[in-house]
Amino acid sequence: MMRSSQPLTGTNGRRCKEDEKLINATLRPGKRGYIIDTRSLNIAQQARAKGGGFEQEAHYPQWRRIHKCIERFNILQESLIKLVEACNDQSHNMDRWLSKLEASNWLTHIKEILTAACLAAQCIDREGASVLVHGTEGTDSTLQVTSLAQIILDPRCRTIRGFESLVAREWLQAGHPFQQRCAQSAYSNSKQKWEAPVFLLFLDCVWQILRQFPCSFEFNEQFLIMLFEHAYASQFGTFLGNNENERSKLKLPQKTMSLWSWVNRSEELSKFQNPLFEANSLVIWPSVAPQSLQLWEGVFLRWNRPSKFLDEAHEEMINIIKYN
Repeated sequence: MMRSSQPLTGTNGRRCKEDEKLINATLRPGKRGYIIDTRSLNIAQQARAKGGGFEQEAHYPQWRRIHKCIERFNILQESLIKLVEACNDQSHNMDRWLSKLEASNWLTHIKEILTAACLAAQCIDREGASVLVHGTEGTDSTLQVTSLAQIILDPRCRTIRGFESLVAREWLQAGHPFQQRCAQSAYSNSKQKWEAPVFLLFLDCVWQILRQFPCSFEFNEQFLIMLFEHAYASQFGTFLGNNENERSKLKLPQKTMSLWSWVNRSEELSKFQNPLFEANSLVIWPSVAPQSLQLWEGVFLRWNRPSKFLDEAHEEMINIIKYN
């Protein structure tokens, strides 16, 4: 499985034979490959007018391109603002609360991301195919899909150390711009231009899988909440900066302590261990059915928990996202 930004084909359909050779070199004998584009076909076509675009099938005959639309960061930013507003609603009116929750489209975004990740994992597990995942820049939705696909396929990524390595490899080293995306509090109702809950959505998706497979993860919900908190506000240098180059120039490894060094101390590690954990070497397939997805109370309702109608509301939420 590979990840990248979009190819720069442009309106003239430019080719890069080096790219074609590199991509084809990853194919196993007798196998084909899949290119999962995290943009809709329409948006990908629009990108061609700006010099971007997607692979021409004539130049990649052994590859099949599939578009699985995952919204870009500005849409996700609006979604989070609406979700926070819904969770802060103290009217205790279930219809009003559900209407706001539906308008946020948060659970729909989770469904889209998990669906794309399951597709990537399915291509690898069931067909032995190579998979290339890309969007526009290759630093947002692409990372969500590749990270979740590895959690589905690789039991090591479901351990504490394995998950830490996954975040370091797929998010920090791959250049997700944490400084821009997590500039202010996630609960703020006003956001700067480049802010977006891309990493938070990834953690939410992991929590959804953890709920469905409570014995397959070495870490618990508190571990995910801790990562969410430190991505936005931290005394450690791990999530500072937008990429490895910035962190190196700021000498963060020398001037700050790593979050992982703190977490992996025995006195801290015990807080994040799952007592139900049993090593599971099998591939796990999360459900994206409406009844399988829930609002992450531990993050969004940690201070403002709605009254007793929350359980009833979940039944209504199933119908909200069922046909989205």
